[in-house]
Parts: sequence; C-alpha cells; structure tokens
Amino acid sequence: MKDFVIIGAAQAGLSMAYHLKKNDKDFLIIDKENEIGASWLNRWNSLKLFTPTEFNHLEGMPFPAPKGHYPDKYDVANYFKAYASKFDFPVQLNTLAESIEKSDDGFVVKTSKGDVKCKEVIIATGPFHIPYTPKFHNNISDDIFQIHSNYYKNPDQLQDGETLVVGGGDSGFQILDEISKHTENTTYFSGNTDIRTLPQEILGKTLWWWFTITGFLSFSKNSWIGKRISSSKQPIIGTDVQDILDRNNVKTVGYTIDAGQNTVKTTKKTLSNIKNIVWATGYKPNFKWINNIELTKDGYPKHHRGISTTKGLYFIGLPWLHTRGSATLGGIKKDAKYLAQKIV
Repeated sequence: MKDFVIIGAAQAGLSMAYHLKKNDKDFLIIDKENEIGASWLNRWNSLKLFTPTEFNHLEGMPFPAPKGHYPDKYDVANYFKAYASKFDFPVQLNTLAESIEKSDDGFVVKTSKGDVKCKEVIIATGPFHIPYTPKFHNNISDDIFQIHSNYYKNPDQLQDGETLVVGGGDSGFQILDEISKHTENTTYFSGNTDIRTLPQEILGKTLWWWFTITGFLSFSKNSWIGKRISSSKQPIIGTDVQDILDRNNVKTVGYTIDAGQNTVKTTKKTLSNIKNIVWATGYKPNFKWINNIELTKDGYPKHHRGISTTKGLYFIGLPWLHTRGSATLGGIKKDAKYLAQKIV
C-alpha cells in the first residue's frame, strides 16, 4: 500500500514528486511512455518553448541553459530526465493506467502491468489526451496523406504536392511556417486569420518578464480579470503570422467545413488538388477511465485548485488549474506547492 501514486512523469508529476520526496512519503510515479520526456519528444522536431530559460525552472533544480535561451523539445526532455535522476524518484515506465477504483482504504490503480494499491492518487497526465480531427476526415481518399499535429515531425513526412494546414493556434502557424518554407508548392491555410500576435521580446525584455511584473500569469481563473483572459482568444506568441500569410505560396481558404474523396470544402473554395492535410485541430480530454469521477461539461474534472470532489484524488497540470501560469513549465511549481501543502 503506497501513500501516493502519481500518474504522469512530465513536469506536473515530477513537481508533485519533489514535494512528496521532501516529506518522506512512499510513492510511485507511473507513465505509459518508454522514457521520461516522451510527451515532448513526440512533438514536431522544430518545436521550441515560448518561455526563456529563466522562466522554466522546476522546484529545486534550475533549468540548465543560459538566461534568454529558448529551449527546444530535446532540452526539456533532458531536463526532466536529469531532474528525476537527481532526486531519485521511483518511476515505472511502460505502464498505462487503465482505471482507478475507490477501495475501503484508498484506491486501486489498475495498470497494464498489474494493480497498484495506494491511499491517494495524483493525476498528472496533462490536458492533451485524444487528438481531435473532424469526422468528415474519414471521407477523404487514402491517396491524400493526413496527419494530426500530434504525430507531425517535419515536412519530410509529406508527399510531393500541395498541402492544407488546418488550425489557427500556435501549432498550426508554426507548422504552416515550416512547411511553406520547405516547399515552393502552395500551402493552404484553413483557420482564423483575425488573431492577435505577441512578440517574444518587448523593449529589450522578454514577454514573460512583462507577464510576471504585471501579474498577468497570476490572476485566478475565478477573478474578473481571470475570467476575461480565459474566455478570450489566446494570442499567437513569437510567430510573425502576417509574414507567413503574405508569402507567395501561402493561400488562405477560410474554415474547413466538409470533405469528399479527393476534395476538401472550405468557406472560400473547394480544394481538389491537395496531396497532404495536417490537422492542427487540438485535443479532447479523456478522464472517463477514472471511475465515478465528476466532470464538467467540457470533460475536465471538477476540482478546486486540483482538489477533486472525490476524497484522496487530486489533479495537477490542467489548463487554468488556478491561473494562466498553470499551463507553463515555470508556473507548475506554484500549483504543486499549494496542492502539496493541502494533501501532505
């Protein structure tokens, strides 16, 4: 019988492990991947953080890079590996949590490698669970290569010919930027072009420095300002969207609304000549594997700052767990410290 089982070995799980270790708790971290940092390594090759080194420190160990450096996915994964090694956390990889059941004296976590009993459970699996693509993508011919941004690595995966990138978030624009630079073929963009953009530096200071001194990342989701921020469209950070959209080989086509065998219908035109589609269309949460969990209409657990409505079950690493900073690498430590104080 463990004191705690932490599910997820990325920044959220490691941050909670730091506090449990500090308080001499008997715990185990489990993760479905075969290495620590895999959730970052599985993303596209050119991915970089929006936040410079000085805003990426986990509790107890600084991020090992010069101030002002914007880490790539390999930097982050290596940092996580070094962090887990330094504090000698008990981590069991290649272990998928399949269900959680309440027992008389705690919980039973059923995994792909057997059951684990514990008094309390911390879910640190993050918000990105099921890659979402619209249902009509199933109507498209196998001759057109389709890939979700979750599995996209680089333009070499694509067939020769024209590509459609669907999705106007940070991922969509970064992938659109990379593909359109890589080829002279037309790259179509489907999504919202009426968006705000923010540079990574303003007046010689990083954007995150400004966010910190203005308190932008510290407003509670329940405050008036927090509600306004969380309900507004998120800006694109560090990507010159207009420069990308102005390229000769980039064409905007509005929103994608339907598809047939060899055609994709958008609000501006019907495309019949594309060879590839990259769906940068986000994710849906999946917490239904947790028995008797109380969920919101959006599919996320009901909680207060990570404390769920089920006694002994906690969450860390969710978007807006408490503030906008909850979703950042450097901001997770505040949520972890608060949650640890409540449960330890």
